[in-house]
Amino acid sequence: MTVELHEIRAQALAGPSEKATQAQHAKGKLTARERIELLLDAGSFREVEQLRRHRATGFGLEERKPYTDGVITGWGTVEGRTVFVYAHDFRIFGGALGEAHATKIHKIMDMAIAAGAPLVSLNDGAG
Repeated sequence: MTVELHEIRAQALAGPSEKATQAQHAKGKLTARERIELLLDAGSFREVEQLRRHRATGFGLEERKPYTDGVITGWGTVEGRTVFVYAHDFRIFGGALGEAHATKIHKIMDMAIAAGAPLVSLNDGAG
């Protein structure tokens, strides 16, 4: 992998900003990644479409294109059993649903159905 790709993935993992994370914690809430980490067996999470971004324009959205588009999706295990999971990231657009966000959720739902495995939704969004 290139240095640039490593930097982009690190940015996606970190989230929008330290200030946003501190605000989430100040409300007594965990970030989406922290909630997933609590649910799944250690080291088992495999993320899907980490680098997806929205395509919206207007209202300054073309200038704000965070990775993940406000939802973390993937699979892992709970006590050794495969589960699929998605978690809204309130730090990004209040966890609000948009086209890219919804596409990621639909994809992980389809993957869960194809695998015959449960789907867990960790909701924390404004709408």
